[in-house]
Amino acid sequence: MNTHIKAVARGRAGNANHHLWNNNGTWWCHLTLHLPDYTKQRLRLSLKTGDLPLARHLRDSTLARFGCAVQTPTQEAA
Repeated sequence: MNTHIKAVARGRAGNANHHLWNNNGTWWCHLTLHLPDYTKQRLRLSLKTGDLPLARHLRDSTLARFGCAVQTPTQEAA
């Protein structure tokens, strides 16, 4: 049986804001965790910022905690 939590980070080419949405001026991050019992949990986390570059950095840091990375368009071209 799988004993690890796995986060899913699927990005679309050219979409640097994947997993992000702006709710009344505050950026949020949305991701899905796949749990060991074969269920999933969706997380919606406030990034507590209105600054998009900072929100992208916080999203990347959050995903890194779960062992994921979102490829940016420049990384995909490399």
